Amino acid sequence: MKRNLVCLVFFFVTMIVFSAPIEIEFWHAHGGRLGEIVASICENFNKSQSEYKVNAIYKGSYYDTMTAGIAAFRAGKAPHILQVYEVGTATMMAARGAIKPVYQLMTETREPFDPSVYLPAVTGYYTTPDGRMLSLPFNSSTPVLYFNKEAFKKAGLDPNKPPKTWPEVAEYARKLVQAGYKAGFSTAWMSWIHLENFSAWHNVPFGTLENGFGGLGTEFTFNGPLQVRHIQQLSDWQKENIFRYGGRTNKGNVLFSSEEVAMYTESSAGYAGFKSTCKFEFGVSMLPYWPDVPGAPQNTIIGGASLWVMEGRKSEEYRGVARFFSYLSKPDVQANWHQLTGYLPITKAAYDVTKRQGFYEKNPGTDISVLQINLKTPTSNSKGIRFGYMPQVRELLDETFEDILAGKVTAKQGLDAAVRKGNELLRQFERVNR
Repeated sequence: MKRNLVCLVFFFVTMIVFSAPIEIEFWHAHGGRLGEIVASICENFNKSQSEYKVNAIYKGSYYDTMTAGIAAFRAGKAPHILQVYEVGTATMMAARGAIKPVYQLMTETREPFDPSVYLPAVTGYYTTPDGRMLSLPFNSSTPVLYFNKEAFKKAGLDPNKPPKTWPEVAEYARKLVQAGYKAGFSTAWMSWIHLENFSAWHNVPFGTLENGFGGLGTEFTFNGPLQVRHIQQLSDWQKENIFRYGGRTNKGNVLFSSEEVAMYTESSAGYAGFKSTCKFEFGVSMLPYWPDVPGAPQNTIIGGASLWVMEGRKSEEYRGVARFFSYLSKPDVQANWHQLTGYLPITKAAYDVTKRQGFYEKNPGTDISVLQINLKTPTSNSKGIRFGYMPQVRELLDETFEDILAGKVTAKQGLDAAVRKGNELLRQFERVNR
């Protein structure tokens, strides 16, 4: 009897051990509401099958998450999946032996995979020149203009006619200030919106060699006449008090949600946050452009991040990663993510599902991001950027913008100096990765 009981206990313990799902670590940079949605996606995947369990772990900002992932790999403790923002792409591509390309993962695990189902404007960032996908697009966004419809009415402006050009933005801003607002407009992500996307939107180069896609020998050219003119204009508008600098990254979002300003350029993914914090009706429209620039507007480029698979894991664990990636790419999963967050749908099918459900009709402006990146066929100036040490370059540009806006230097002096320092960083990156 005693021996039978021991055998029975052993049997149940063995069953528990063998039936325990294989755990997959997913390090990401989404806090707040976005983090809740990511956790929900992972929970739903875990419930959809019993073989694998994805654990979503928040690691801080994009920079913090990428840095933590690289350090963990060097220590032999890398997660299975690491979320890396788009400007970290060149760094990850250069991390030899640290990553398992997605196309290789899907082939080895025999998981059905068709790169053509993803939006070309998104996948171009994360593929090799011959079209092989290195990382999985996940949260891709593009900048848009948010505007306070109630403020527009108060200022005597038509709430259904947002400004299309930068001169119109200035005109609207002056009327909003006259109506009692502290400033007319502000912005998040200065470098991404007002230099990187600004350059693509006006079809001027941010750098040589197709903005870095053509090789390591690239150099920055974001100190061209149009870029200098635009940044100097922002500085002049700040002196006039129709523009207000809100700080680095998206720290200025509170200026819009608290109604200090009535227009705000921010990521399309800011939609989820504004939907929960703004106590007024707001609209979404395309980024303004300078009307005297031939061919403008062109198309915007993406921000956000993709999912990289780290090397050094077991084959059965990689099968779980591949299954999870297939789940993330399902039309209903992507459509829901897009609708809740404002991020782009990464597949054509997810866009079609959202449109068929009438979401865009019920929520005017939520399709702006998709229309904007697909406005025209991308050129070598508007398909994106791929530069080494780009996170450090963005920090350099933040310092530059603050000096320009404080009146310490002119836009030309500041951008000329930033190009020189940025090119020094590119040469360092080139030496390390030759």
